[in-house]
Amino acid sequence: MHSGKPLEAQIREKAAELGFVACGIARADAAPLAGERLRQWLAQGRHGDMIWMEERAHHREAPAGLWPDVRSVIALGMSYAPASDPLALADAGEHGRISVYAQGGDYHDVVKKALKALGRWLAQAAGCDLKVFVDTAPVMEKPLAEAAGLGWQGKHTNLVSREHGSWLFLGAIYTTLDLVPDRPGRDLCGSCDACQRACPTDAFPAPYRLDARRCISYLTIEHSGPIPHEFREGIGNRIYGCDDCLAVCPWNKFAQAAAANLAFAPRAELTAPELTDLLALDDAGFRQVFSGSPIKRIGRNRIVRNCLIAAGNSGSPALLGPVRALLADPDPVVAEAAAWALAKLSAANARP
Repeated sequence: MHSGKPLEAQIREKAAELGFVACGIARADAAPLAGERLRQWLAQGRHGDMIWMEERAHHREAPAGLWPDVRSVIALGMSYAPASDPLALADAGEHGRISVYAQGGDYHDVVKKALKALGRWLAQAAGCDLKVFVDTAPVMEKPLAEAAGLGWQGKHTNLVSREHGSWLFLGAIYTTLDLVPDRPGRDLCGSCDACQRACPTDAFPAPYRLDARRCISYLTIEHSGPIPHEFREGIGNRIYGCDDCLAVCPWNKFAQAAAANLAFAPRAELTAPELTDLLALDDAGFRQVFSGSPIKRIGRNRIVRNCLIAAGNSGSPALLGPVRALLADPDPVVAEAAAWALAKLSAANARP
């Protein structure tokens, strides 16, 4: 340890060294309203099929619910700010749009590795117990990041940072140390409602409220059954996630792509994939294309279902053949999406 330097300053320095662009500290009880908001959201059924949110709500409501010994939370952010406009492919119907965060390496692996390195250093430096979390555990990363001063939860419910916009992967370290907390983030959304207006499926019943059942990210990633018909046209050519509410946020003009972790640099084959290629994937082909990508976890059937919705919206006659080939797919959800896409394409290409 560096003599004379507060531990909090050393933690920040070490975090920066490991690739985190944002680091803040909060007391473990610093987000008291988060649990109540979570309970309301679950009671309204706005989590859709995400049953794990319900099952582990008691762990998620507050850090002490998951680990009673926790005293402080170190909230961390790693930038994945894109170098190009995430909305650029909006009119490229024959190409699929993949959310910026999923175009490069799997963030779970990258963030977890850095968190573990920071945790090892801290345990050695300060002799404390700690636990590290990224995304897969029942942890309220966004309210805790706001409490630790990394930014604020915007009207789209995601974290917004003055320096990094909406492009931060979040991680947390729970520790038994009593650390000096930072000032919480201050909401700077003001009267702006760009994110609410940008949503193609009206997933925001009110500012700061998200109905996951209407959200394209939820529908294309978490939802396993047929996508409800009312949302299919709104999905456009988005085949994995959606960046619209993030991309239009004015705070993103301060985000520097240069600060983004190189591990998240987009892979060429995932920046503008052709629907024709993706519709032809079998299980083995899917695993090969999406190896090392967060997309891998949703499986071949779900990505092909999403591509069929995009194909139906494209109006492209070139996609009639690839869509027709999936009418007899063994997966009933894929076959149904193929029938819908074929009807849409046939109508769009019918001779007057």
